[in-house]
Amino acid sequence: MRQWSLPELVRGCAEAGVRHVGLWRGPVQEYGAEAAGRLVREAGLGVSSLCRGGFLTAGDAAGRAAALTDNRAAVEEAAAVGTDTLVLVCGGLPPGERDLRGARERVADALAELAPHAAAHGVRLAVEPLHPMFAADRCVVSTLRQALDLVARFPADRVGVVVDTYHLWWDDTVAGQLARAGEGGRIAAFQLADWVTPLPEGVLTGRGQLGDGSVDLRWFRERVDAAGYAGAVEVEIFNPGLWAREGADVLAEVLHRYRTHVL
Repeated sequence: MRQWSLPELVRGCAEAGVRHVGLWRGPVQEYGAEAAGRLVREAGLGVSSLCRGGFLTAGDAAGRAAALTDNRAAVEEAAAVGTDTLVLVCGGLPPGERDLRGARERVADALAELAPHAAAHGVRLAVEPLHPMFAADRCVVSTLRQALDLVARFPADRVGVVVDTYHLWWDDTVAGQLARAGEGGRIAAFQLADWVTPLPEGVLTGRGQLGDGSVDLRWFRERVDAAGYAGAVEVEIFNPGLWAREGADVLAEVLHRYRTHVL
């Protein structure tokens, strides 16, 4: 709901009966993390997750140090707003590099550095696999299997995964990986958006409204439920067309689409 300020978001969700909000670091930093947490709590809401940390694949020591510093700050912001989940977008390949395995190992090294700091603040790191079209520039972790292989090195209560339908709908192994994630207690967040075609020019902001595309959203919800996930369900749609509309109308439409296509 980019068209809403943080107070407008909290007020609108409370009035619509939505009990949790997922927050982004930019608006939280502008408002102040402690103040944002108070705002949400006073409205009777909870914060499902903070998005995002990550970008942990820098190939040089200075870049890695900067990323760790930023992610420690993100952990502290998550704790301040009152969520136990920090979503991580792991980062793409540094310029000129082609070693995906090596980049993933740097992500693992960073998680080893960050997990104790996160645990000390009551925050769980949540690795989000992104669609392979983002592997070069945003996330070298492209499948749920890759994400689960990565986080298996760490205790489940410290590092989990994000299940995002926009990024995972195409993978014919995802059912088994969702069951695996459930058995290991690894699902930290569940996010919904649809995949629409033709793809817009700006793919990052081309997510579709629930029910407008190719994703079997109810199938995902049923399997995430079966995997034992009982947390909040987030709707995360980056779409300029939706952002241009009145926020209350978009929220009402999202809730209607959720009831129609997800429940």
